[in-house]
Amino acid sequence: MEKIVTIIGIRGVPARHGGFETFAEYLSLYLIARGWKVTVYCQTDGESGPIIEDEWQGVRRFTIPVKREGAMGTIIFDWRSIQHLIKSGRGSLVLTLGYNTAAFCLPYRFKGIRNLINMDGIEWRREKWRFQERAWLWINERCGCWFGNHLIADHPEIKNHLATRVSRDKITMIPYGAREITDADITKLNTLGLSPGRFITVIARPEPENSILEIVRAFSKKPRDMTLVMLGHYQDSKPFHQAVRQTASNEVLFPGAIYDKDIVEALRFYSRFYIHGHRVGGTNPSLVEALGTGSAILAHDNRFNRWVAGDGAHYFTDEDACVRELDRLLDVDDENEINRMRAASRQRFQEIFTWDRVLGQYEKLLLDWLNK
Repeated sequence: MEKIVTIIGIRGVPARHGGFETFAEYLSLYLIARGWKVTVYCQTDGESGPIIEDEWQGVRRFTIPVKREGAMGTIIFDWRSIQHLIKSGRGSLVLTLGYNTAAFCLPYRFKGIRNLINMDGIEWRREKWRFQERAWLWINERCGCWFGNHLIADHPEIKNHLATRVSRDKITMIPYGAREITDADITKLNTLGLSPGRFITVIARPEPENSILEIVRAFSKKPRDMTLVMLGHYQDSKPFHQAVRQTASNEVLFPGAIYDKDIVEALRFYSRFYIHGHRVGGTNPSLVEALGTGSAILAHDNRFNRWVAGDGAHYFTDEDACVRELDRLLDVDDENEINRMRAASRQRFQEIFTWDRVLGQYEKLLLDWLNK
């Protein structure tokens, strides 16, 4: 039997946007090297037009132009991808990344197409969504549970959540992965005026649920003789973004959203430690990538981050607790604790989050469903 799979639900490969795209790129190339035929549906912005077929490093791509931007553009893209896949009659195994338009997956059932859905995080709980957007996501989470042949959870707590909707037998837990970084280009720090070990890094969307305001306030309580680097797209037109900037001391740096992988790797690798304030979600790619660089981790204390970062990290529950942890971890006389945390991060990463381990689990699951 030919090993054929179609990946849907992302903006495309090679990765240019986020965690799911990076995962899809690694998985596609991993499967191609093992004799699979892989198709990926890709989205491009522009006027509506014909679907373009091409190939990238052995991966068959169908690129769909979408006129609308934002969430509505994604919905249109997903709908057109699914319709094209069904009409083409190519393959009977689909890996859907994300459940945001899972309602559209019902036709797969009538066509005998087996659909494995990575259910991502509990998206509808995020504070940024308006009521109608939350309702849409909540409904589609249910649709994913009903219409998917099998579900993939990227975190044990996501599996527990999904098990309140469907049988545990229908869910496989496979976490997100990352590359291990053992060295980084130190010259990449020059463009930001940073020195190794003299800064702390936060990489997150500037949303309330990511504890952005609490972190900046805690850091800015007093002079630190250290730089807090806040990567993300901060806009003056957004009140929350304004509030974050206004509370920041002159030791907080807002360099914008940086997508250059070499710069991002250098920031994680040479930071004194990495702060992860996410309060909602499963296995967050940014946290896994920080573990992969051996960063010491200070994270918001919740069941998601606790499982990912493990016992070797430090945790905070609120702004006051964040102040206490910052005071402790910025004590230059206590390098042993920072070094211990870094070693613990590498050990946790190697135990669970290497790409070989993660992608091998995905291939096994795909093979199981290919043979059903």
